[in-house]
Amino acid sequence: MIHVVAVITTQPGQRATVLDAFRANAELVRAEDGCIAYTAVVDAEGFGSFQAPIGPDTFFVIEQWASPAALKAHAAAPHMKAYGEKVSPLTASRAIHILSPA
Repeated sequence: MIHVVAVITTQPGQRATVLDAFRANAELVRAEDGCIAYTAVVDAEGFGSFQAPIGPDTFFVIEQWASPAALKAHAAAPHMKAYGEKVSPLTASRAIHILSPA
């Protein structure tokens, strides 16, 4: 199994718009062969100094894929290209961490 943590930071004030686009695309991603999980997450509230907040313009995408081939197919999917083109102007940075179980 392959795990992915994508750290997406939007242009100031654009997180909600990018998350709307993410949600519109997510069902297509979840229908892909080999997709086990694909979820956007933001800071949970109420934990104070216990947590290290990611901030109001950042969200993480937590993914699980059955195989490296499934992840590579996902990255090349036409709906991912269209999503990228839509949100690229609204995105300040993106870091994709591809991980395997320890």
